[in-house]
Amino acid sequence: MTAKEIYGKIHELSDISPLIHCITNPISINFCANAILALSCRPMMAEHPCEVREITEGADALLLNLGNITDVRMRSMEISARCASEKDIPCILDLVGTACSELRRNYANGLLGKCRFTVIKGNYSEIYAMAESDYHSAGVDADASLDIEKIGISAVRLAKKYGCTVMASGKTDIVTDGTRMIHIYNGSPRLAKVTGTGCVLGALCACFLSVCDGLCSAVAACVLLGICGEMSESVLGNGSYAVGILDNISRITEKDIENNIKIKEMNRVNEKV
Repeated sequence: MTAKEIYGKIHELSDISPLIHCITNPISINFCANAILALSCRPMMAEHPCEVREITEGADALLLNLGNITDVRMRSMEISARCASEKDIPCILDLVGTACSELRRNYANGLLGKCRFTVIKGNYSEIYAMAESDYHSAGVDADASLDIEKIGISAVRLAKKYGCTVMASGKTDIVTDGTRMIHIYNGSPRLAKVTGTGCVLGALCACFLSVCDGLCSAVAACVLLGICGEMSESVLGNGSYAVGILDNISRITEKDIENNIKIKEMNRVNEKV
């Protein structure tokens, strides 16, 4: 995608203010809601099993996030995922913690076997864990030992298996639909110092899903968060940095994107899958 195309989608979101239904974790729920608002979209964070189908039916996109998982949220996410599949509502599954929790990995595999997702998102460890059943890591942070080629192969494998776009976030973000692969080099080390920035990436992707396909949505989200993270680097302190990200999402211009975008479409997708 070009800077003009990404900014065009941001402008389109401001025109239509789509409803984004998020079933996410309480650790990042406020950050995600404010990021959605910063893109001129309308967040709905309903998670009660008795109402989520009704809410999902009226949404323009759905985000399911496995962070801080609970029994109630697991029931609700399955109800909403089934509804989104039936109604052709674009949906992103954020695989938070699937590399360190068998519960979450098994649950994610179950959802992927029953429902259709437009985008599967995770950090390098989470994507690798879903492709390699014997892999396990500690905590929800990405494993620094995983190399970009290995993650690219895993992402392609998952994209082909589930017929969707896969987004693997890391120092270099990897986005693939199994045929095309795009690397995004935007971002700041400070993004890893604020809780919930990975969840915000999923929320931004859900916003873009309401106006474009999975590949474009994932690329646009990675570029937007990465650039806003870079533009906020001059502020002092982690709290101010988080606010700076929200400020820059809400104020970003086409020139900001054009001057800072760093993406590359790979010539060929690695076929060793």
